[in-house]
Amino acid sequence: MKKHLGWIIAGGIIVVLLLWGITGYNGMVSMDEGVQGKWANVETQYQRRADLIPNLVNTVKGYAKHEQSTLENVVKARSEATSVKIDPTNITPEQMAKYQKAQGSVSAALGRLLMVAENYPQLKANENFLELQSQLEGTENRITVARKDFNDAAKAYNVAIRRFPKNILAGLFGFEKKAYFEAENGTEKAPEVKF
Repeated sequence: MKKHLGWIIAGGIIVVLLLWGITGYNGMVSMDEGVQGKWANVETQYQRRADLIPNLVNTVKGYAKHEQSTLENVVKARSEATSVKIDPTNITPEQMAKYQKAQGSVSAALGRLLMVAENYPQLKANENFLELQSQLEGTENRITVARKDFNDAAKAYNVAIRRFPKNILAGLFGFEKKAYFEAENGTEKAPEVKF
């Protein structure tokens, strides 16, 4: 009787451990997919911005013909940024830094383009330009939200795979920590405004 009870207890422990392993693994898979989904949203918003750039450049080109280098820099930055791809299943800090640098170049080039537009009152009054500028501003806001959502999902995933006892399952099945979007260098300082 005692021997039979021992087998039942051992079998119960094995079943509990097996169920824990299955639910833990499935939970980590779901979180990993969530991070990948959030990454896809980030890429979608950056693609939206990249798609707006040619229209914006063409609109400005008609008014600011002698600003050719600024326009070329925007097109070049867009081209470089769209060529940088990240595998969402294996996001490393190095890949993230490269991606952020490329997207930062686009932001800087667009900033210079919009500053050039300030010198052309007819352009600032152009309905197409105003609409594109508004769409670009909205897209920049969407990018910020998508990046925050990605960081939140990556944080939840990273915490889950690092906590005991799931860290054991994560190690067994190769779940790796995800990188975050980080603030660019120099953003910790407030810009100096001079009049």
